[in-house]
Amino acid sequence: MKDTFAMRPTVRRATAADAGQVAELIATSFAGLKAPAYLVPDRRERHKIMIANFRILVDHAVEHGEIDLIDDGPAAAAVWFPGDAPPPDPEEYERRLAEATGEWAERFRALDALFAANHPAEPCHYLAFLAVHPNRQNQGLGTALLHHHHARLDGLPVYLEANDPRNRDLYARHGYRPRPSFALPDGTLYWPMWRPATPA
Repeated sequence: MKDTFAMRPTVRRATAADAGQVAELIATSFAGLKAPAYLVPDRRERHKIMIANFRILVDHAVEHGEIDLIDDGPAAAAVWFPGDAPPPDPEEYERRLAEATGEWAERFRALDALFAANHPAEPCHYLAFLAVHPNRQNQGLGTALLHHHHARLDGLPVYLEANDPRNRDLYARHGYRPRPSFALPDGTLYWPMWRPATPA
């Protein structure tokens, strides 16, 4: 029987040097979802624009949050904004968003507004992104990243927006409870989820 502990992937804290790779990983892992197709209808430009957009938030998380990374590609990453107070807005966000998304900026602003309207008022850890490379999915890497951060919650609850029914089901298996869904103008659904606080 194999030693299951030896098989657990190594998780490390990402740094600014990893930001570009993490943004590309998120864009690659989300490429088959419905939301990117709405946000950037031009398929030829979509991947490049999504990388640029995710880079804004990844850079912000390096400074004001935490990024847990499984190397080997990288294979998987979780972008968190933990703590008992919301982080400041990304520096020069409107300018960077306009530069990154061009003619589709209003669609990204609409998504930002939906996220803000549905975000809980109470203190919580926020899982902004959980991304696993398509070639490494179904290997337990997402679960490993969740377990890694859940062990460091300090008694606070967790909030996220699931972007796919399959992802929603993964989070449900880890104690997340659904909240009312919301939709982009084209009907693409997001499922907010909440993991109640556990004793510190």
